[in-house]
Amino acid sequence: MRVRHRAAAGLATLLLPLAGLVGLASPAPAAADAASATATYAKTQDWGTGFEGKWTVKNTGTTTISAWTIEWDFPSGTSVTSAWDADVTSSGTHWTAKNKSYNGTLAPGASVSFGFNGAGSGAPANCKLNGGGCDGGTLPGDNPPSAPGTPTASGITDTSVKLSWAAATDDKGVKNYDVLRDGAKVATVTSTSYTDTGLTAGTDYAYTVQARDTADQTGPVSGAVSVHTTGGGSNPPPTNGSTVKLGYFTEWGIYGRNYNVKNLVTSGSAAKITHINYAFGNVTGGKCAIGDSYADYDKAFTADQSVSGVADTWDQPLRGNFNQLRELKAKYPNLKVLWSFGGWTWSGGFADAAKDPAGFAQSCYDLVHDPRWADVFDGIDIDWEYPNACGLSCDTSGAAAFKNVMAALRAKFGSSALVTAAVTADGSTGGKIEAADYAGAASYVNWYNVMTYDFFGAWDAQGPTAPHSPLTSYNGIPKAGFTTADAIAKYKAIGVPASKLLVGIGFYGRGWTGVTQDAPGGTATGPAAGTYEQGIEDYKVLKTSCPATGTVAGTAYAHCGSNWWSYDTPATIGTKMAWAKSQGLGGAFFWEFSGDTGNGELVSALSNGLS
Repeated sequence: MRVRHRAAAGLATLLLPLAGLVGLASPAPAAADAASATATYAKTQDWGTGFEGKWTVKNTGTTTISAWTIEWDFPSGTSVTSAWDADVTSSGTHWTAKNKSYNGTLAPGASVSFGFNGAGSGAPANCKLNGGGCDGGTLPGDNPPSAPGTPTASGITDTSVKLSWAAATDDKGVKNYDVLRDGAKVATVTSTSYTDTGLTAGTDYAYTVQARDTADQTGPVSGAVSVHTTGGGSNPPPTNGSTVKLGYFTEWGIYGRNYNVKNLVTSGSAAKITHINYAFGNVTGGKCAIGDSYADYDKAFTADQSVSGVADTWDQPLRGNFNQLRELKAKYPNLKVLWSFGGWTWSGGFADAAKDPAGFAQSCYDLVHDPRWADVFDGIDIDWEYPNACGLSCDTSGAAAFKNVMAALRAKFGSSALVTAAVTADGSTGGKIEAADYAGAASYVNWYNVMTYDFFGAWDAQGPTAPHSPLTSYNGIPKAGFTTADAIAKYKAIGVPASKLLVGIGFYGRGWTGVTQDAPGGTATGPAAGTYEQGIEDYKVLKTSCPATGTVAGTAYAHCGSNWWSYDTPATIGTKMAWAKSQGLGGAFFWEFSGDTGNGELVSALSNGLS
């Protein structure tokens, strides 16, 4: 089971397990020609007090390497605490890594990596590979080339565009350039211009260029230029003229929560919404994948659990939640269902997806349109937490990656499908909204689900207590810009149409314990107890266990005993829906159905408020 949407603005600390003890020294390797191999370093994780590093050795020569040793210096205060796939030792600030018995031999063109956990914040220097220069990264030796100039576009037609750029520089010479369209390489050229052909009329593309030196090292990617080919269709409509009322249904809700698709019928909620996001599909290996096959399409529901009132049989072609959603759509023909991929736990997979947006889009299309359930889904939702920023892990795909992925999905799914995304609500200066090209990507989506909740919570164990979903700012708010109004204003300011923005509501509260102060801003001793997770509880529980005692910034809070909670009620949802209408927004969404009461009072408040 996955934890959904930890801080949309705040960050949780990521603690990595020790992957292995620092190894003892192995016998010295046989000498190898240093010029025939490279060693490149990358920091793959960074959690503030420590990090995860990775070295990659590549045989760039024509003869086999039988062993390898990497040496480097860390500044004082930075050290290796554990390592795997290499024996790592140190002498003062000088570190040495030798191959294991199973990974020392490298054929021409082959590469091998080893990783380590580190303490401190320093970077390696003075790298040596088998006694010679490492020829990789930004370490001493042959440096990679600089970024080329941002391409300029000319001669744009329905199907082609000419690109030109300023040359990159390199200490040993530039060999060629890779031309990337929407993040995928389409050509390698030796000149500083290229004409891309075979494009689709009336379509947006993004182009970047990357230089490669004589050692086959690639430098940083250039800035991006956006190109819209002539002719063709138009930007997808936001909400087809109707207000969106969308709820998330979690695949795992059928387990401990015992919340089935049928509950959408018995609560009256299905009749009051327009869309469902089914959460979550996995993102792994650069592809869309099944999240939980048993819940998705295998679990047999009994007659009393089924939307149709008919029990599943062992031999029917499709069971599970997918079949229940099919039955729900038969009962409510205007209801649309999207399959949401990613989420808090599985967003790390988008880094690989961003390397090949077209391949990722193809995998998603194939999965969503699997013949067994192709009629169930009306589109796809991407829940990337967060592009070019940090969530459970930190993404470094670059500012253009999100736009490239959404462009590829729209190109593959076509203009008639729904393509949407859940996006950050960090409206602070220098925050997550500024980390990715959300404005550019907006032309490819029907709408954004702006996650305007989880701004504050008991991951800050000592407080201060604060509402996790403030509509507006208030005196004493812990961080400026962490409000719904700030987030929506920022998206509008960068050019995202208001009609493509949905405001988010959490059907749960976040709370602290050890609190003596009624008003927000009090100190605490830790997270309040929750049914499924510390510091979080469903609205249906809180409305009676800790009723609201006040409101602040358009949302409710409650102080009962030593616990302090914040959550939305039917009244505060009504306020937020009125505000959404005044802003011209496309509608609202919520996380998630099972937090509501049995008669769906929060869904009713949202639906009535938007009517």
